[in-house]
Amino acid sequence: MAIMQHQLKHITDHLQQSLVLVGHMGSGKSNVGRLVAQQLSLGYADSDKKIEKVAGISIVDIFELYGEDKFRELELREITALLEHKPVQVISVGGGAFVQPKCHAAIKKKGFSIWLQASPETLVSRISNFASRPLLKDRDPLEVLTQLSAQRDPFYEQADLVVNTDGLEIPESVDKVLTTLHAYFSAIPHGQSL
Repeated sequence: MAIMQHQLKHITDHLQQSLVLVGHMGSGKSNVGRLVAQQLSLGYADSDKKIEKVAGISIVDIFELYGEDKFRELELREITALLEHKPVQVISVGGGAFVQPKCHAAIKKKGFSIWLQASPETLVSRISNFASRPLLKDRDPLEVLTQLSAQRDPFYEQADLVVNTDGLEIPESVDKVLTTLHAYFSAIPHGQSL
């Protein structure tokens, strides 16, 4: 079901914080985020792309050369800057961001988080380049994503909205995110905003 123009306007009228898409690698955060931003006529930012641009090297290289701690430091700095950005925008963050305490707190305070939920099997089927994912390099993707789900899902469950995308193509996931947002904002008493 495609969302109507007046429903999109209803969402943007209520939005006072950037939308932040969280979830595992392969959940569709970048593709869904870009299209949600387009539908809402908002800017779009991918924190991983921003980190790579600032660092001048890929995330895989940051992990290999400087370690995860340095990456998390960069990630927190860039996500905090994106959350401060006005006007509000749609932001996709890396899979581990919402699990890091400082990053989690920043997103909860300054953003509106949406977990794109999907099973490990769905995630594996959506990832095309395992080598570009530091945590999957030379390992069994399903095993890694099953372990990551066990560790990270309790954090993702704290998102403001949960949208299950199992069995959905990207356009369907985009529609589901938008209709869920519309329903959420429609339930808020008139005159209140987020």
